[in-house]
Amino acid sequence: MRDEPHLAPRPANFRPLTPLDFLDRAVASFADETAVIWRDTRLTWAEFGAVVGRLAAALTARGIGPGDVVSVMCPNRPEMLAAHYAVPALGAVLNSVNTRLDAAAVGWILGHSESRLLLADPTSAEVARSAAEKAGVPCETFGEDTMALLSGPDPAPFDLTAAVTDEWQPIALNYTSGTTGNPKGAVLTHRGAALNALGNVITLKLSRDTSYLWTLPMFHCNGWCHTWAVTAAGGVHVCLDRVEPAAIFDALDTAGITHMSCAPVVLYMLLNDPRAADFRPGGRVTVASGGAAPTETLIRRMEALGFDFLHLYGLTESYGPASLKEIAPGQDPEPGEKARLLARQGIRHATANRIAVIDDAGAPVPADGVSVGEIVLSGNTLTAGYYGDAAATEAAFAGGVYHTGDLAVVHPGGDIEVRDRAKDVIITGGENVSSLEVESALHAHPDVLMAAVVARPDPKWGETLMAFVELRPGSDPAPEALEAHCRERLAGFKIPRYWEFRELPKTATGKIQKFVLRESARAAAEAGE
Repeated sequence: MRDEPHLAPRPANFRPLTPLDFLDRAVASFADETAVIWRDTRLTWAEFGAVVGRLAAALTARGIGPGDVVSVMCPNRPEMLAAHYAVPALGAVLNSVNTRLDAAAVGWILGHSESRLLLADPTSAEVARSAAEKAGVPCETFGEDTMALLSGPDPAPFDLTAAVTDEWQPIALNYTSGTTGNPKGAVLTHRGAALNALGNVITLKLSRDTSYLWTLPMFHCNGWCHTWAVTAAGGVHVCLDRVEPAAIFDALDTAGITHMSCAPVVLYMLLNDPRAADFRPGGRVTVASGGAAPTETLIRRMEALGFDFLHLYGLTESYGPASLKEIAPGQDPEPGEKARLLARQGIRHATANRIAVIDDAGAPVPADGVSVGEIVLSGNTLTAGYYGDAAATEAAFAGGVYHTGDLAVVHPGGDIEVRDRAKDVIITGGENVSSLEVESALHAHPDVLMAAVVARPDPKWGETLMAFVELRPGSDPAPEALEAHCRERLAGFKIPRYWEFRELPKTATGKIQKFVLRESARAAAEAGE
């Protein structure tokens, strides 16, 4: 068609894409319907909208405005959910901080992100205050049993989307574990968040009948964008302070849960809890999980509890889910075959990035289930880049695609299946751990000559850390001494659980052969050593 001026976008037919529109619609259309359940509190959409308004007003009173970074360190309480709307409604950027990090790591994030304010709940207050003091950032904490935002006078009416003038403007800044000691800050945009959230609605079949249980941390990639997706569907957010079997079973009994997302470790927690033996499902629950592949036993026991499993794949840089594997309608494979199929990462979901697996020359690998290549992504739900790190951004997007560093095969029919992680990131209990960071801590011990850390398969955590240590001549430290050394330098989930002292296998050039150590760790796990 001709390039005619009257066909250009105009206010009546173009608005910047933003997930804030989802809340605006929910408040206007479903005002008296339940939006949030937390403990004994139920909030309608109108009441939750007021919570968001009060938080936005409180932030404005503290000088927060467009472009400012607001950090929040909080489990899955209503104020964490509200922050996903109140912060970007001011044109500010939400920085959700992992509640499992230590003060040093949190302080580094606060400094690197140039955060203007840190909000924390009581369980995170001690670490938050320590980190904020060192970083020179103001810190405020929420109340223990309730928060003032849940009640009080109605806030002044305001347009949730008025500050969103460009759909490419940042909505969130999320820090990844990466492969070095310091994480990278992935910048997510309003456009990408809105599209990925809508993709989740389609993929997970969310609706106004959805009751979504928050077993996935909202701090982890904004809850895979479900913080916005459930709202887009008009479903119910069921918030949990802590992810523990008793609270999950109670919610399954009383809140009509239809969907939840979690790391595999949460599923094993449920299955190994005594209450599982007598639990009778009231309905089917769609469980989305990623990381370790499900076992036949896990599939069989989950189905008995009423859970239908989806296997997701994605990264913080891809706003969470980029692909999924589910059993096709009408198929009913036996548990062993189902586990084999669900071990795959599947195909891209509705609005996600294009996915390819390429060889060293950049050509797609054949769909034979054997040829290994790197997973690369391209599309609308990819990070804008890494904050303050142009070199890392350019490297990640080299060749016009985003390089995940994950190695995979493509099966006939198009399913991808991850075979290894090229960057040596270990996923334990849903948390990414840089093996290089742990090795660096071990190398600081005077008795350690060389150290290599690899993933060891684990039925509960998916993967755990196993350290292979080559000691200096004449030294003989106990594993407990090295654990104590690591505990002074690392968060608890980054400390190796298994140890082996030996000469490390090396190439002719002195590079440690980690594939040999991975095989050793796998064999030890299979032997139960």
